[in-house]
Amino acid sequence: MKKTTLKTSLIQTALVWENPKENLGHFSKKLKTLYGKTDLVVLPEMFTTGFSMKPEGLACDSGILDYLKDHAVKGNFAIYGSVMFQEGSHYVNRGIFMRSDGSSASYDKRHAFTLAGEHEVYQRGEKPVIAEYLGWKFNLQICYDLRFPVFARNTEDYDVVIYIANWPVPRVNAWDALLKARAIENMSYCIGVNRVGTDGTGMNYNGHSQVYQVLGQELLAHPWETEGIQTVEIHKSEIEKYRSKLRFLEDRDRFTLN
Repeated sequence: MKKTTLKTSLIQTALVWENPKENLGHFSKKLKTLYGKTDLVVLPEMFTTGFSMKPEGLACDSGILDYLKDHAVKGNFAIYGSVMFQEGSHYVNRGIFMRSDGSSASYDKRHAFTLAGEHEVYQRGEKPVIAEYLGWKFNLQICYDLRFPVFARNTEDYDVVIYIANWPVPRVNAWDALLKARAIENMSYCIGVNRVGTDGTGMNYNGHSQVYQVLGQELLAHPWETEGIQTVEIHKSEIEKYRSKLRFLEDRDRFTLN
């Protein structure tokens, strides 16, 4: 089935530091309120723990797929969020896109946040991932990826780029500016979901979860700094209209990533 309009729900919330059980219970309550009411739910980065550099004993295994599948199937929506995940002998910051039919796509964060030592703990991903759902193409990204526009360059005619994050207050102005830029330069919707609250390192977060339209118009009130859920509709016709009228993507550079 294809849809020309998608209801997209952003869950902006605080996270319990390094406590998967509490966070999973918290998100279960929020996800259940959206059953049958939306098409796509977007969660923050590392939604089971917060942005922790201590995955030992906290990292997810395949059980997280069962958790997401259960909610996606019952709610009849897709879910995208990331978790610390154990892959063999190493760990990754893995984004999981779970569809309502129980199938999934995964993306391992490409750009490790070296300022926090993420590169020393988590193995970086090697390739971008485009997830398809209900006739839409989603470019899956995670937090620090936002600072690297080449990695999101729209060479595959995707419809939406999604950034999930733990992006702190001191640099939130960059978050605001770069989300808008990614929408404009790629002529796509751009969704950004950040957390609120304070983590175990004392870092503060004030959300600013947002959705930008193809030309950079904001579809949510800004700034949004409280805990809660907001739902917005995105329309395939808006993408088609502006890409047909303003053929900027036809002049894009062609390249491959190493």
